[in-house]
Amino acid sequence: MTVKSNHVTIKGIKDGLVFLLDDQCEFSELLNELRYKLEHSHQNILTGPIMHVDVKLGMRNISEEQKTLILDTLKQKGNLLIRSVETQGCVPEDEAGSSLHTLCGLVRSGQVLRHEGNLLFLGDVNPGGQIICSGDVIVVGALRGMAHAGADGNEFAIIAASYMAPTQLRIAEIISRPPDEWENRESSMEFAFLRGGTMQIDKINNVGKVRPDFNVFKGV
Repeated sequence: MTVKSNHVTIKGIKDGLVFLLDDQCEFSELLNELRYKLEHSHQNILTGPIMHVDVKLGMRNISEEQKTLILDTLKQKGNLLIRSVETQGCVPEDEAGSSLHTLCGLVRSGQVLRHEGNLLFLGDVNPGGQIICSGDVIVVGALRGMAHAGADGNEFAIIAASYMAPTQLRIAEIISRPPDEWENRESSMEFAFLRGGTMQIDKINNVGKVRPDFNVFKGV
């Protein structure tokens, strides 16, 4: 198969790659070109060490099925680690009201990940790493660094993690207990929330009692 169009632009940045995907062409053409470039024209830079990837979709209105097809195509290359998927397009009607943004990767010591809204982070946050969000922070992985939810003053925000061992938790302006109080905790997923102005911790299956509107799977 020969692909002569230029719907996929791959640019190298300091800490990875950016995939700029045309938002005007048919989705099938876009996907075919992406597959072609991964297998042929750009295989020299896609067979080396692990590289972080940011995907930019422009103004394309993309469904979850189409998003999955793009991510699955990229994940076939074992050295590509998807860090973000960005679109400025409209949200499909069946996803209206959901503002949960998903990122994949690793927050290392000294790195700060900032996000406006609710964030689902698939990966670990190492000691010295920080996640700061105006909404909820959900970490599917180990939270060993600092997480700040409700950074704009939202006291109803929560912080959840598969493994909760942070150096500090912060919701709005309330800061968690000292790090030594996190030792010997259970390994089940937990979440932090505010009650009466103090930080509370509970198992994730009780989140509905605190936030009946909370649904981590909506919009993922």
